[in-house]
Order: sequence, then C-alpha cells, then structure tokens
Amino acid sequence: MHDKTIARIRHGLASGEFSSREICEHLLSRIDQLNPSCNAFISVSSELALQHADDADKRRAAGADSPLLGVPIAHKDIFCTNGVRTSCGSRMLENFVPPYNATVVDKLSQAGVVCLGKTNMDEFAMGSSNENSYFGNVVNPWGSNRVPGGSSGGSAAAVAARMVPGCTGTDTGGSIRQPASFCGITGIKPTYGRVSRYGMIAFASSLDQGGPMAATAEDCALLLQEMAGFDEKDSTSIDRPVDDYCGSLNDALDGLKVGLPKQYFTEGLDNNIAASLQASIAELEKMGASFVEVDLPNQHLSVPAYYVVAPAECSSNLSRFDGVRYGYRCDNPADLEDLYKRSRGEGFGREVKRRILIGTYVLSAGYFDAYYLKAQKIRNLISEDFTSAFKEVDMILGPTTPTPAFKIGENSADPVSMYLNDIYTIPANLAGLPGISVPCGLVDDLPVGMQLVGNYFTEARLLNVAHRFQQVTDWHLKSPAK
Repeated sequence: MHDKTIARIRHGLASGEFSSREICEHLLSRIDQLNPSCNAFISVSSELALQHADDADKRRAAGADSPLLGVPIAHKDIFCTNGVRTSCGSRMLENFVPPYNATVVDKLSQAGVVCLGKTNMDEFAMGSSNENSYFGNVVNPWGSNRVPGGSSGGSAAAVAARMVPGCTGTDTGGSIRQPASFCGITGIKPTYGRVSRYGMIAFASSLDQGGPMAATAEDCALLLQEMAGFDEKDSTSIDRPVDDYCGSLNDALDGLKVGLPKQYFTEGLDNNIAASLQASIAELEKMGASFVEVDLPNQHLSVPAYYVVAPAECSSNLSRFDGVRYGYRCDNPADLEDLYKRSRGEGFGREVKRRILIGTYVLSAGYFDAYYLKAQKIRNLISEDFTSAFKEVDMILGPTTPTPAFKIGENSADPVSMYLNDIYTIPANLAGLPGISVPCGLVDDLPVGMQLVGNYFTEARLLNVAHRFQQVTDWHLKSPAK
C-alpha cells in the first residue's frame, strides 16, 4: 500500500478498496520501521492521525466527498499546527506548541487530509543538506551516507522512502526543488504570494514560499489545488483566482517553446546530469516542444545577492526569539542582557548564528548601501533577465542541482561550497517565479532532477509539462523503498 500515489489513494478510498484508517495504520507502521535510520520525522502524531482517519471514514460513509478526504500526508515542521509541536528544527522552539494552524494546514485539513506528523528540516529552513537540524541530520533513503538536501529534506526523504505519499515543504532559495532532486521526487515552488505564508515560521519574508512535494506532478497538482489561494491574513498573498491545476495536466505540448540558458550548461554542471537533461529534452521534443538558447546574463550574481538579502531578512525575523515571550530560555540568567545573550546563544545553531551575524552586518548603517542596497539592485537585474527571456519562450529548462546528492559531512566545513548547491534554484526565488523539479535520471545510482521555471502564475503549465514528461518516462517511479 505504501507505493500508492495520492491519486491512487483517492481512487482506493472512493471505491472502498481500503479505508483511511487502514492506509494510515500501514504508513504509521512504516514510519516506525524506517524513521530510526532515516530521521525524516521530528514528531509522529499517531493517535491524532488515526482519530482524524476515523472521522474521514465516517464522513465518507455519510456521503461526503472532499477532494483529499482521508488522504495521509505530513507537514514540514515549519508550519504551525494547533496543539502539535512545531519546532522549526531548532532548540529555540523545541517545546513550542502553537495555539493555531497555518493557513496551509487549515486549507489541507478542510480538504480532508490526515496529517501523520511533522518532518525534519534544517534549523529555521537555513541549509542545503538537512545537516543543521537540532534533532539530527536526515539520511537520504537512496544512500546511507548521502544527504537528502535541504531545508525540506525530511519531507523529501519521507516521500522517497514511501513513508507518506506527499508532504508540504517551503522554498526560500531552492528548499523544495533541491531536496526533491536529491531524493528523486517531484516538488514545486509556486509564484511568490500564491500560497499563504500565514503560520509558516519566517526565514526570509520576501523569498519564502510554501509548496507541495510528492512522487508525481499529478499528486503535486492535487495538493497545490487545495493549498493555493488568497489569504487576508497574509499581506503578501495575491488576490487572484486559482487555476485548475488538475484539469490541464493532459494538455498537449504542441507549440511549447522552452528556453535553455547558456549559463546553466557549463563546466560547473556534472556531465552525467547534462546527459540526462539532453535525453529529457529529446523526449519533450517528441511531444511537440521546441527549444532555443536564451541568455540570463546576471544569473551568476544570484548566489552572492541571495546571501545578502536572505541573511538580512533572517536577522530581522529571528530577533523575536529573545527568551522572553516564548521559545527557549536559558537557566538562571543574571540579568536581562544575560537572558538575551545566553538564550539566543544556546537556542540557535551554528548556521543560524552565521546568517544572523551576516544579516546584521549588511544592514548596519555603514554597510547598508554597499551590500544590502546593491544586492536588491542585482535582484532586479536577475528578474529583468527572466522578463526578457519570457518574451521569447514559455518556460526555461535546466538542472535543479549541479551534482547528485553529496556525502554527509562533505561540505559541512565549507559554507561557500554548500551555498553553491542552490546556484540553479535561487534565481527563481529572487524573481518570485514558479519552479518545479522533476526526476529525470540516475547518476551513480542517485536520482537527479530537471528544473522547469515559468513566468508568474504559470504553475498549471509547469505541472502539465511535468506530468506529460512523467507519462513517457519512469524516473519518478523508481524508489529506494524496501
């Protein structure tokens, strides 16, 4: 049963092949079996999940037919869940139990999903490997010595290991797409503002965006259909009708024009990943897509610009964690200053402290113009690159990551090498564009992903292309699951 996609689970529940309780019990048993070695979950809500599964079965028996009624998923531990611990992978929030739900959690609950638990993540979503969690690193199910990517590595690993059919994730600089690539699943970052950030613990407010992660594009479409929409509680939410993501999945690709950025196919890209992408391009050409080279001249500036903007926003957002109102508090502080210093020093991990220090520095009076203001100007240039490209093409295709999943500890002592893992994903965040990662091959028995980036609010077209690609390939069906 654990190999079933969300689409197949929906069908099985509707036909009476199995109940929500049966599928949830099976997956909870699988989590118990696999999580000790994978560490994909921080919290497992077995009792609450089975209660909700029973409620879903009763509602279905009474004639209810909500879109995802009784379908089990998990939430990244960055989404506040009423009455359930929400730690954000940090000691700072180790025992924080929110009194409310994030809008994403509410929307999916109203659609009928059953949450099995909260998945592990890099602390406060800061990382590319899921080695920065206070609760220990997550292990990629494809290799016991490999990282799953980050920060949504717990969600990606949980789906790849078939512990759950789908998860929520968040993407600030690639944190849905990069782990999706490393773990051989599908993950989409929607247009900035398409999914509400209310109740999603903030890292970098102008970059953060929630989205779905699942085995297939079809499953991502089913989840995004319920997650997306305007939310008056989020000032960055876009008041715009939600497209029918599921209804256009099977549209033809005739006439689709795809751009290939010359900056993406360079010596920095693993040769085997490049070969997988060429094979994928050939498959899409057979279905009617055409390809042209496009120029994104400022893309090489995306990583340095991002690592000024994101830490600056992080330093501001995380200033609220001071040991006074909620979260971790040090023992026996001598005075208020000692309370602040030791609570933050003991509550935050090394990577979070690094980014807070960088952010505070670039926002300081003497360096604001030299760093932060200049980074924002570069951000505009990167956005303009995409605007120009989309006058010629419908979407852009490239690698999701420069290499397959690297070894645990391989880049831990070299932050720059770690940051460069997001070199292909960060530009979409800086511009606020939607992007999706789709499995497209295996390199050294490790999965790799193809990334598609579209113009604003073209999630339906991205999902359509990804789905059609998955109809003629089987990379998304390959799994390390036992």
